[in-house]
Amino acid sequence: MPALLFDLDGTLLNSDAIHEQVFKELWTARGLTMHDGFYMDHVHGRLNVDVFAEFLPDEPDPQGLSEWKEAQFRDRLPTPYPAMPGALALLDRAQAAGWNVAVVTNAMRLNAEAMLTAIGLRAYFDVIVIGEECDHGKPHPDPYLVAMQALNEAPSNCIAFEDSPSGMQAAAASGAYCIGVRSGISDAALRAAGAALTIQDFNDPALSDILTRLEGDAA
Repeated sequence: MPALLFDLDGTLLNSDAIHEQVFKELWTARGLTMHDGFYMDHVHGRLNVDVFAEFLPDEPDPQGLSEWKEAQFRDRLPTPYPAMPGALALLDRAQAAGWNVAVVTNAMRLNAEAMLTAIGLRAYFDVIVIGEECDHGKPHPDPYLVAMQALNEAPSNCIAFEDSPSGMQAAAASGAYCIGVRSGISDAALRAAGAALTIQDFNDPALSDILTRLEGDAA
């Protein structure tokens, strides 16, 4: 039986625009300019503290700044909020087939809970792995390996869905079969980071073909 491992921001919901706006305000407050494309090139999918270490090395309290930034995100996230097209149907299909599922995210736990509640999918996930609660966050494979251990699944049984180079590198290094979601970056960029396949969203026929084959193998 396969297990499905989902990133959250940009994978189960299109939330990047909210994050990007908060980062722009944070940069502006420090007299910095965030050029077009900066968020997707340098922030997307990474832990906040890693971004701050690179671009705000003199920040006295990077963890506190991260918590402020994520509180701003939660305040701006509407509830309800649309899930990625096809996500609900895919989770219903997985549940009916008895497949394990997990969320594997670099978002902090409060954000993960808020996002899953906003998109109406919280009840599907007993396993939610948070990058900053692991020894290493993405792009290190630790979060995916922790999820596999929690589900008692071998990497060869797992399909990981990711939308960022950082997340894709983590998923690929864990040994999962990697599917990129083209919510923010191109097929080429996702494949360069380790994706075996990319999809526009969870209604993409390419994904349906894979799942149909998996169901046939499990029968």
